[in-house]
Amino acid sequence: MHIPDGYLGPETCSFFYAVMIPIWMVASKIAKKTLKTKQVPILAIGAAFSFVIMMFNVPIPGGSTGHAVGGVLVAILLGPWLACIAITVALVIQALLFGDGGITALGANCFNMAFALVFAGYYLYKLISLKATVNSRRRIIAAGIAAYVGINVSALLTGIEFGIQPLLHRTANGQTLYSPYGLNVAVPAMLVEHLLVFGWAEAAITALVIKYLQKQDSSLLKIRES
Repeated sequence: MHIPDGYLGPETCSFFYAVMIPIWMVASKIAKKTLKTKQVPILAIGAAFSFVIMMFNVPIPGGSTGHAVGGVLVAILLGPWLACIAITVALVIQALLFGDGGITALGANCFNMAFALVFAGYYLYKLISLKATVNSRRRIIAAGIAAYVGINVSALLTGIEFGIQPLLHRTANGQTLYSPYGLNVAVPAMLVEHLLVFGWAEAAITALVIKYLQKQDSSLLKIRES
């Protein structure tokens, strides 16, 4: 789902930076107030975990890629605001050091994966697992469903951002300046592979990690509530 440089117009890139800057500021303030010493290693591991699994990506027609993210898993362990920071760190490193995702599109990539994916998935998880005990099987199911939905929300947003570019940026003779594919191509291209492949991978990874933690160290699942 990484958007490279040159696929979004300057207005779109500026808009998403403008949206993400206050989100990053709020996340930073919340982290300063709520981050506990025992959460710091988990935050670092969460960012590293997300970085690694996002590197296993598959090209998608239209100029982007499909991959798992791990954002909902990090949010379950640390809450959505700290997860936003963790995924942002992973995306920044990928963009600066590996060229995976553009610098100009970093705001859009962070909005899609560090904000929309994380918050949509986290609050769906909270809704499904409402009043469930830490070791309840319902938490495993909730984690898988939330991860599946979260990553597909992100894929849908990416497809829309690609698809509106031909509507926003054309030359006088009608030639597209940035992403050349309209909504009828970009949205299905992003959604189909995530609905059929990457969403299930994200769901399986998230659910299996939660199941493992329930058996091996359920205290990690209580950090958020404590």
